[in-house]
Amino acid sequence: MIFGAFSFLLSATVIAKESVGTTLDHLQEAFNGESNASHRYKEFAKKADMEGFGQVASLFRAASKAEEFHARNHAEVIRKLGAEPKATIEKPVVKSTRENLQSAMEGEIYERDVMYPPMLELAKKNGHPEAVRTFLYALKTEAEHARLFQDALKHLAKMHNKTTYYVCNVCGYTVQTLNFLKCVVCGHSKADYVPVD
Repeated sequence: MIFGAFSFLLSATVIAKESVGTTLDHLQEAFNGESNASHRYKEFAKKADMEGFGQVASLFRAASKAEEFHARNHAEVIRKLGAEPKATIEKPVVKSTRENLQSAMEGEIYERDVMYPPMLELAKKNGHPEAVRTFLYALKTEAEHARLFQDALKHLAKMHNKTTYYVCNVCGYTVQTLNFLKCVVCGHSKADYVPVD
């Protein structure tokens, strides 16, 4: 009986360590991805400015700031799990603004539909609420980024004037107007949104 209880505790400990390891691996992957996306969007913004698409440059800078917040959130949970966040920043491929928008939209759709859902589900299953929260914040924001990039692609010819976007400094959600009281993703006040142009 004692051996059975010990065996159960040992297997529960192994499962807990595996779930932390898997969640930690996912957090590290997401931290690396968000860090690279932030860097890539800064470069895309420079190209948009050079090509005279001020509003697109503003959008890329806002998206970069949002990805920065996602990376920060992932990093906080990584540290709570006893590790250090690691990112390998790659040199981005910068093309025309239209191509950069297409690439950015596809990247956000990938994160929304392919990358984050299984990470989120496993974090829920393994009982890691802080990882669930940071993955959910990123997933919902990436869905909005995909929509904003798609909209920019459709209206590129009219997007010459620099515009202010607003980014929630808690979850990274990105909007064009502050016509609400609380963030639709994290519930924090619109006072937590920072202007980016």
